[in-house]
Amino acid sequence: MSTQRRQLLVRGSILALLVTLIFVLSKYGPQPFTVLGPLWDELEDLQASQVRKERIITFLASFGPYSSAVFVLLQALQVVISPIPGELTGVVGGYVYGQGYGFVLSTLGLTLGSWVAFELSSILGRPFVERLFRKDLLDKFNFLTTNTGATITFLLFLIPGFPKDVLCYVVGLSRMRLSTFLIVSTIGRIPGTYLLTIQGASVRNQDYSTTVIFAVISAALLFGAYIYRTRLFHWIKSKHDEVGG
Repeated sequence: MSTQRRQLLVRGSILALLVTLIFVLSKYGPQPFTVLGPLWDELEDLQASQVRKERIITFLASFGPYSSAVFVLLQALQVVISPIPGELTGVVGGYVYGQGYGFVLSTLGLTLGSWVAFELSSILGRPFVERLFRKDLLDKFNFLTTNTGATITFLLFLIPGFPKDVLCYVVGLSRMRLSTFLIVSTIGRIPGTYLLTIQGASVRNQDYSTTVIFAVISAALLFGAYIYRTRLFHWIKSKHDEVGG
């Protein structure tokens, strides 16, 4: 057996084990749908339409005790192929599972999805990534495929609204170690994930003042990142060039 096939087999086995553990945790962990009532109808439009939120919660409820496992996989899937906005699933996670458990589940799902995206990019190469994203977008971040430092990657994951799914694939084309990538991507996502989770949890607890406060904070961060996106990009690129030089 070749070294590459052996690595794929080991990583595939680890992934299968993790998914199994996620379903075990879901089966014997908190069961929110046994106590969650019509309060969902009070959840106003925070990141997407009410209809889309209701569809997601109905979908999760249909899996009963395995709902949290499906939620984790849904979070992972939105990183790999982006079927729904990550902001939406983050708020839903906080509402359905609460602040603590929802944050853990979202973080686990995002880490799992980031890992899969990184591995797909690393194994299948740039031709595969170019089929997923526009060439001009990949060219913009092409500098990350050489001499990508942990600090630079961390800063990019930290920026609100930054296309983190693209970043996972781009960094997968670099020489960064998987362990380093998982550490910086997970830690870098924490602030944004927590903000979204606490928004959903505050609505669940009918603490609408907290909901408004954190919604305003999130909106301000996104607006600031958008306004200064060009400056942020050039500053981070310059730091990358300094490290590379």
